[in-house]
Amino acid sequence: LILIGFEMIIVLSPAKTLDYSSSENISDFSSPEFLNKSKNLINELKKKNAKEISSLMKLSEKLTSLNLERYQNWKAQKKPSDNAKQSIYVFKGDVYQGLDVDSFAQKDISFAQKHLRILSGLYGILKPLDIIEPYRLEMGTKLQTKNGSDLYDFWGKDISKKIEKELNDMNSNLLINLASNEYYDSVQSLSNDINVVSPVFKDKGKDGKFKIISFYAKKARGYMASWLVKNKIKKEQDIHSFSEEGYSFSIEESSNGVPVFLRG
Repeated sequence: LILIGFEMIIVLSPAKTLDYSSSENISDFSSPEFLNKSKNLINELKKKNAKEISSLMKLSEKLTSLNLERYQNWKAQKKPSDNAKQSIYVFKGDVYQGLDVDSFAQKDISFAQKHLRILSGLYGILKPLDIIEPYRLEMGTKLQTKNGSDLYDFWGKDISKKIEKELNDMNSNLLINLASNEYYDSVQSLSNDINVVSPVFKDKGKDGKFKIISFYAKKARGYMASWLVKNKIKKEQDIHSFSEEGYSFSIEESSNGVPVFLRG
């Protein structure tokens, strides 16, 4: 018996902004699933000089030298240290401001560990408590490897197979996509019976029309992920009741698999 849609996996993008200064001693931690593949990527990056890294990632001189140093120091750590912490506490971009993990209770962290996944150029897919070291490697990077010309080729079907296995283990077919297109494109070739729901957030512009405004939309993806976790939402239709930060579901704007939320 498959209980369709009574459990779910939520996917998020990572953030470029990382913070390892958190003094919180979180005792629970886990290891990334594809750490050996991450090692292969780091080995490729270690071969490159400053000019190549700068060109590959379109980075300033300062960010280039920071990231060259990060690649040299990367050790595939599996336990927390000053330089290795749980992913959900490290990422600090707009999405994670909306997520606001500091407001999570222990039961929320446990729910997130089961249901929330972060897509990553270096790690492929992360659980919230997976230990990560400082890195910069966006999913859209055209890094040549033996698998092909970019990271989509490198990860191939690994990420989608992992998501499908986890959904299968929880007797579900529901995937809530709160990632950006750049990252969601790494979830290649899901089988057709996976029900992908991709919420869209629009704010009212100065002209009175609703549109996707990137900064607000990123934060809204975090708000929704946080709301799904804190309310232990497990059914697709329950998503429509999301009303955080002034957003509300619009039946007129929505289509199958694309619920639209408006604010303004």
